[in-house]
Amino acid sequence: MSKTSLLCQRQLLQYLVDGNFYSGQWLAEQLGVSRTAVANYLHELKHHGLEIFSVKGRGYKLAQVIQLLDANKIKSLQPAGISQILVQHITDSTNSQLLQRLQTGQMLEPGTVIVAEAQSAGRGRRGRSWYSPFGSNLYFSCYWRLEQGVPAAMGLSLVVALAVCRLLHNQYAINAKVKWPNDIYVNNSKLAGILVELSGQVDAGCDVVIGIGLNISMSEQSSQHIDQPYTDLRSEMMQHIDRNILIVRLQQQLVNVLKEFSANGFAHFVTEYNQHDLYANRKVSLLGKSPIVGICRGVDKQGGIIIDNGSTTDVYYGGELSLRPGD
Repeated sequence: MSKTSLLCQRQLLQYLVDGNFYSGQWLAEQLGVSRTAVANYLHELKHHGLEIFSVKGRGYKLAQVIQLLDANKIKSLQPAGISQILVQHITDSTNSQLLQRLQTGQMLEPGTVIVAEAQSAGRGRRGRSWYSPFGSNLYFSCYWRLEQGVPAAMGLSLVVALAVCRLLHNQYAINAKVKWPNDIYVNNSKLAGILVELSGQVDAGCDVVIGIGLNISMSEQSSQHIDQPYTDLRSEMMQHIDRNILIVRLQQQLVNVLKEFSANGFAHFVTEYNQHDLYANRKVSLLGKSPIVGICRGVDKQGGIIIDNGSTTDVYYGGELSLRPGD
């Protein structure tokens, strides 16, 4: 998509964000383009999951009021000395954007964040796609550096989940749980997912890209794209969430937790994790090459899940494993 198209989309949305109807002719005049161009720009936004009503004689209207990401506001909210937050309109994947910068030799300061209004190729764990509708949620990726190398990343996705749980509890009074190894749940429904990607060697420093997808205000059509129970902050809090403030708070919380992790490893977080374990002392099925059924007994000092099958207690680590309730 050209820079001109992106600019026109942003200008259109500046008018439509208030939730009122605007005629195609009026919008075209404001932008200095044709009514056909306006319709095309809005069609592209619909393609990215933004719900827009079109009513003959009245014009265009967003299905719900949204708040656009504001790079200037985000920068003004950041405390001095913290890394930059880059704001994108529509991107393929915020994780991919950070990885591309690393692959092309760009120097990134640990804590650097990229956020976007929408993702055209959002990714989840195990190669799954991550539904990323425009302006509804948080698509957030953060760069970090582990000087101890790849082995030091054991348990990292769980630590990131705990950072999100701390933020939700301290700032929004939400008590979230962690579903091993990378999901965050509220009231038994998925609120957020985490994707950690590593680039480095076993015996050298390791670059880390941490992706967080957090549901904020899911549309009704979201259920057509998601095959499991989910929730969002709007439903849990019944109030507006300022995404710009949330982004700044999340960066601060995550950087603080990553500093703890870099200094102390996952062993420092075991007790906290077990307090937030979604399946603590519940029957679970661990799906891999063959299902493993037993009682979840938390995690060990490297973030491996402990399963008690009645006769033995064994520890299993991430990879291609997936955890399900066994009730």
